[in-house]
Amino acid sequence: MSLTIVQPRTVLRAAAPAPTDLGTVSPIRPRPASPAATGPATVPTSPVVAPQRNRALPEGTEARGFALYVGIDEAKAAAAGTTLAAVVEQLKALTAQLVPSSETYAAVAVASENSGGRDVDVVRLALQDRSAVAARKQAEKPEPEETGVVIDISRKRVTLDGEAAPLTYKEFELLQFLVLREGQTVDRSAIINGLWSDGEDETPNERTIDVHVRRLRSKLGAFEEIVRTVRGVGYRFDRHADVAVRYASTPSPDLF
Repeated sequence: MSLTIVQPRTVLRAAAPAPTDLGTVSPIRPRPASPAATGPATVPTSPVVAPQRNRALPEGTEARGFALYVGIDEAKAAAAGTTLAAVVEQLKALTAQLVPSSETYAAVAVASENSGGRDVDVVRLALQDRSAVAARKQAEKPEPEETGVVIDISRKRVTLDGEAAPLTYKEFELLQFLVLREGQTVDRSAIINGLWSDGEDETPNERTIDVHVRRLRSKLGAFEEIVRTVRGVGYRFDRHADVAVRYASTPSPDLF
């Protein structure tokens, strides 16, 4: 009978590399091993992943790197027990660990003291991020000046070529009463019943309505013709091409 002696295999373990000096920043800790792992210790290796094209890239282009905008001011870094320089060094060290052939470049965004805004937005603007610059330009774009007549029912305001018309509360109510009945001829008695309650001490007569309309027209200036007189009947609102009406989001109680 033959006897075979099997020599125990010696497992050589590689010595851990010396930690990189990152100043006051704590070194990056490796992820702890899963408690469910069994068997002999093995050296982890990165899986080989087939390169896939980024669908966001236009045809004929390739990705050459990326920019990571980090919004941290000196006070926030100090409160976390570190500095901006230390954070930068650790991020650069992590990149070199993941991709040894990578190259990094760091730039600090500077802003005036107490300038406000989110740190990350300040960084993106300072480094001319396209989307951030486009958003800033859109926000700073002046609103086009309004021309003609704008009757804002929701805000109870009338503007003439961008300037507010000095209408009294009753004058606006009179104009609104006609606007909400656009195209209809409203007689004077309907205006009285609609705008003056029975309990008011100064309920006008039909001739007084003519005075109110005359005052309203005088304040509309060059646009007085939007309130038309229908002889022998009453008044009507005529919308012109240069007249805009902005209605409230909910129906007016004045409209039936």
